Amino acid sequence: MANLHDVAHELEKNLRESEEYQGLKEAYEAVMADDASKKMFDNFRETQIQLQQKQMQGEDISEEEVEKARKTVELVQQNEKISKLMEKEQHLNNVINDISRIITKPLEELYAE
Repeated sequence: MANLHDVAHELEKNLRESEEYQGLKEAYEAVMADDASKKMFDNFRETQIQLQQKQMQGEDISEEEVEKARKTVELVQQNEKISKLMEKEQHLNNVINDISRIITKPLEELYAE
């Protein structure tokens, strides 16, 4: 029987070599190579992180913060490079979620009995 950690490391290697990951990496590098896109992306990520931290701490998010986040998302979606990056990221996330469902299937079946 295969060592599960070895299988996981092989999966990681295959993920890094996958078309989905390579596409995401290229899109990320394109954003980072363009100063305006990078600045906009960094601002977007900072806004995301701040709101997530507030949520995790149980703090209320003000209307101002919601509006700022909405405007930031709208602006980011208009940037072709960032939009492509977000599309590639979503595609890779779908693959990872599929893998997660496959991996957890034995547990689901066990507890479903």
